[in-house]
Amino acid sequence: MEMSPQAAIADYSLQTRLLISFSALLFVFLGLTGVVLDGAFRNSIEAGAEDRLQVQIYLILAAVDQEDGEFQFFEDLREPRFGQLDSGLYGFISQPSIGELWRSDSAVAFSLSDPQILRQRIEVGASYFTKIINTEQEEFFMLSYGILWEDGISEYIFSVIEHAAPYYSGISNFRTSLWSWLGGVALLLLLMQFFLMRWGLSPLQRMASDLKQIESGDKDQLASDYPQELRGVTVNLKLLIESERKQQSRYRTTLGDLAHSLKTPLAVIAGVMQNLANETAAENNQQLDKQLDSVKEQLKRMNQIVSYQLQRAVLMYTGSSLARQVNVAAATEKILDALSKVYVEKSVATELHLDRDVVFNGDERDLMELLGNVLDNAFKYGKRKLAVGISKLADPDSGLEIVVEDDGPGIPKDKREFVLQRGARSDTLVQGQGIGLAVVTDIVNSYGGEIRVESSALGGARIVIKINSPSATG
Repeated sequence: MEMSPQAAIADYSLQTRLLISFSALLFVFLGLTGVVLDGAFRNSIEAGAEDRLQVQIYLILAAVDQEDGEFQFFEDLREPRFGQLDSGLYGFISQPSIGELWRSDSAVAFSLSDPQILRQRIEVGASYFTKIINTEQEEFFMLSYGILWEDGISEYIFSVIEHAAPYYSGISNFRTSLWSWLGGVALLLLLMQFFLMRWGLSPLQRMASDLKQIESGDKDQLASDYPQELRGVTVNLKLLIESERKQQSRYRTTLGDLAHSLKTPLAVIAGVMQNLANETAAENNQQLDKQLDSVKEQLKRMNQIVSYQLQRAVLMYTGSSLARQVNVAAATEKILDALSKVYVEKSVATELHLDRDVVFNGDERDLMELLGNVLDNAFKYGKRKLAVGISKLADPDSGLEIVVEDDGPGIPKDKREFVLQRGARSDTLVQGQGIGLAVVTDIVNSYGGEIRVESSALGGARIVIKINSPSATG
C-alpha cells in the first residue's frame, strides 16, 4: 500500500520537520542571493566593458585627422593593441551611406558575421553598446559612437570591438568563487542550525524520556524544571498520571473486594454440594447424583466466568505495570513440568523447539497466564502428542512467536474467530478453550501482538501467538 505524502511527513520527528523546513528556506534564500549577486556582477562587468570601449573611442578621436575624405593619424594610438594583428581589440570608422572607411591594423584579418552592423545610423553624440559575433562564432563587445565632423556636415560612426572572452573568464571565476562560498556558508549554517535545534528541542526529548521512565516504572513523576512553554503541559500530565494511579488503586481494591465477595459464596456452595454428593452416593440415588453433577458443572462454569471477567478487568486497568525481562523458554518449561504432573495419567509426549535467547519484556504474570491457558488447553484436549515452539520473528527487532500444537479434536473453523473476539460475552463462549483463549487474546492485544487459531499437522489445534513489540526480544 502506497503511503501518502502527508502520512510520510507525519512520520518525521519535530526536529526533522524543522530541519527540513529551515534547510529548504536557507537554500532558497542563498540560491536567490547567489543569482542576484551573479547577475549584478555580470551587469557590472558589461558596464565596465562599455566604459573601457568608450575610452578607446576617445583615444582614436584624439589621434585622427581627416583630409580629402581620408583619415590620417598624426600620432600613434596610445593603445598598442590597435597595432597588433588579432589582438582582440579592433577599431573602425564608417558612414551609414558608404560603410567602412577605416579599420585598425589589428582588424586586418577580422571579419564580422554581419558587416552591415557598421552602417547602422547612430545619432550624433549618442552611443550604442551591444554584443556581436564574428564569422568564427566568437562573442565580442561593440560600442559605436556618432560623430559630426568639424565641417559641420559629415557624420561618422566610430566603433570599437573587443573580445568578450577575458570578461566572461572573470565572470566564470567569480561565479565559481561565489557558489563555493555560498555552499560553505550553507553547510556551516546547517550545522549551526542542527545543534541549535537540538539544544532548543532538548526539553521535549527529556520529557519523552521521563514519560518512558514513568511507563517502565523507573520514575514516579515528571521533573519540574521544564521551560515555561512546557510547564502547562507538564502540570497537566502530572495531574493525569496522579489521577490514573489513584484510579488504578481504586480498581485494584474494588476488584479484590469483588473477588473475595464472589469466591467465598461459591466456595461455600461447592462445599455444600460436595456433602450432598457424598450423602446421595451413600443412598445410591442416581437421579439426584445426576442433578448434583449438573449443579457442580454450572458451579465450575461460574468460577471460570468470574475468573475470566476479573482477569479482563485487571488487564484493562493495570496495563502499565512494571516491565522486566522474562526468559520465555524457562517459563514454558516450568509450566510444562507442572502440567505434566497434573495430567500424568495421559502420558503426553511433548516435542520442544525452544530458543533460549528469547525474552519477554513485560509483566511475568501476563506471560505465565498466557502460556498457562494455552498449554493447559493443549494438555486437556490433546490425546498423546504435544508440540511447543518458541522463537524470534524473522526481524530480530520485531518480537517473538509462540506456537502450541496438540493432537486433540481441535477448534471448528466457524468458532475460531469467535473464541478470539475481544469483548465476547463469557456466557456465549465455547466451554473450556473459549474462556482461556479469550483471556490470552486480551493479554496479547495489550502488548500489541496477534493470535491465530489454525489446524495442526498433529490433528488438533495449532495456536500461533506473535508479540510484535520491539522490546520483546533479546
